Amino acid sequence: MLGAVVWVRLQPEWPFQKRNLVSAQIGIVSGILLLVWWTFLSRAPNRLRLCVTFGLIGLAVVCAVLFRVRGVSGDLLPIVELRWTKHALPKASTPNQSSISPALNLFSDLTNSFPQFLGPDRDGVLAGPKLETNWLAHPPEILWRQHIGAAWSGFAIVGDACLTQEQRGADECVTAYELNTGKPVWAHTNQGRYDTVIAGEGPRATPTIINNRVFTCGGTGTLNCLDLVSGKLIWTRDVVADSGGKIPQWGYTCSPLVVDGLIIVHGGEEIQRSMFAYRIEDGTRAWTAGTSPPSYASLTLATLAGIKQVLAFNDGSISAHDPATGATLWEKSWGNGNVVCASPVVVGTNRVLFSSGYGVGAELIEVSRVSTNRLSAKLVWKSIRMKSKFAHMFASDGNLYGLDDGIFACVNVADGSQRWKEGRYGHGQGLLVGENYLLMAESGELVLLRPTAESPNELARFRVFNSKTWNPIALSDDLLLVRNDQEAVCLRLKCVP
Repeated sequence: MLGAVVWVRLQPEWPFQKRNLVSAQIGIVSGILLLVWWTFLSRAPNRLRLCVTFGLIGLAVVCAVLFRVRGVSGDLLPIVELRWTKHALPKASTPNQSSISPALNLFSDLTNSFPQFLGPDRDGVLAGPKLETNWLAHPPEILWRQHIGAAWSGFAIVGDACLTQEQRGADECVTAYELNTGKPVWAHTNQGRYDTVIAGEGPRATPTIINNRVFTCGGTGTLNCLDLVSGKLIWTRDVVADSGGKIPQWGYTCSPLVVDGLIIVHGGEEIQRSMFAYRIEDGTRAWTAGTSPPSYASLTLATLAGIKQVLAFNDGSISAHDPATGATLWEKSWGNGNVVCASPVVVGTNRVLFSSGYGVGAELIEVSRVSTNRLSAKLVWKSIRMKSKFAHMFASDGNLYGLDDGIFACVNVADGSQRWKEGRYGHGQGLLVGENYLLMAESGELVLLRPTAESPNELARFRVFNSKTWNPIALSDDLLLVRNDQEAVCLRLKCVP
């Protein structure tokens, strides 16, 4: 058994998830066979055999009574806790106009807004501010910390308000808070709950804010359009029901994409239409598109080969669509059957890079115009050196940076060759801010790096959480919002002129 486990752990091309699962299977099967041999085939005295056998069975029962598995890490390692451990929940809040004052200018549309998943341009890249890198002398300041309902959603920020999604009991909630204080402003609730041991509990998509409206997708597929100031429902759609499918295995994860008066999202599982577009003003359906079932990456808007298109990362394919009609512009097969979650990265006027985990890797695609409304997609290179499970990647100075199966890595955009790979941060989330990279590691530690083609250049660390953190982060001026499935924290980062 030990030799088999060692062999599995030494397979460099296997993703950590596969190594952990196979090691666990070897351990379980070997343990059962060893127990059967000891009980029925060994020559030990009967009393000793029975004592050991029933002792081990009793120990297993005691462990099952005392402990529970509260999810898994990004590498599929179980997270174990005592069964009586309690996780505090935030107090319920209702729409509260009295908390909004003209002095706060709470919902003003400022240039420093972070209005959607991955920021203003939905690419995880911000021009500034210029961050202080000496965290020993100028550590991040915690403005507020509070319990929050379970979810893998991130925050969207507009003006002096921040919005996210939470699970509170049997209800999925869209919640608004004051950015500087964490004080609740309003909460909208829908009955619905997604919860599994492996995937976790609650919504998994980030709100999208456009003008005075908020668009959200819950973990069970409820698409809401809410008034930004009051949280009042304007319209709602059940995307899974509209698609004729079912709630995806790992929950509904698509952060809404707004394009030219339409809100575009993925559909349900076990269907042959991957995308659904609704009109912003009343929620009526504008079009459906795609020939593959959807996966778990949020949709991306890009202009490639001079044509604006919506990029979809589907179950078994990647495709691009006309945002006005949904017509397929190009499509290409993808992957090995495992889920895909990471957003694509545009790396030129006609090139886009896709990546997924579980041993798949990355592909650089070159898009060319065939006709007025038809494009072709050609593979430039394929590399196993960048396997992003769900963390967003970014391109800079001809290089691609990201978490390769949980380890920070850099590959050459030109040919996919690896420049370096070091620093195991787990399956976290980050933002490129100027020349610095803010990375929230899976362990709950905030890391500041200044990556180059030669080195990751880690500069500083700051402990924020002590538990698994998968949620995307959000930055508005010098205020960084981070959260996981238990807590939310607002940090003030020191900036320099």
